Amino acid sequence: MDGSRQWYALTSWLGFGALACNSGLSIYSSWGDASSVALVLAADAALLLLFLCLREFERNGRGRRGGGTRSRATVWALTTLLTAMFASRVAPLMPPAVDAVVWAMAVATYRVSEF
Repeated sequence: MDGSRQWYALTSWLGFGALACNSGLSIYSSWGDASSVALVLAADAALLLLFLCLREFERNGRGRRGGGTRSRATVWALTTLLTAMFASRVAPLMPPAVDAVVWAMAVATYRVSEF
């Protein structure tokens, strides 16, 4: 394995380690609230699936005519899911005008993903 691949693998593992630590702390701090714990676990699962699909898309689908259509659709679906999950938790905490902007951005992510 050359140096750039080792660096890429190391930074990936560091990122996943930071995600695991952050998720563990989030679950610990909201242990009594089942919906918050479920949100953290669902977001982590969606992120892991997103990274796996992106890896598959980069390896197999890019550059070939018609290749990677399913991978691209899966990536956009997971991205839209994560955006909607974020908006559902953040928007209620914001003033009404900012709430509308947060949801508008979530809808825009969905609309852009239609291809």
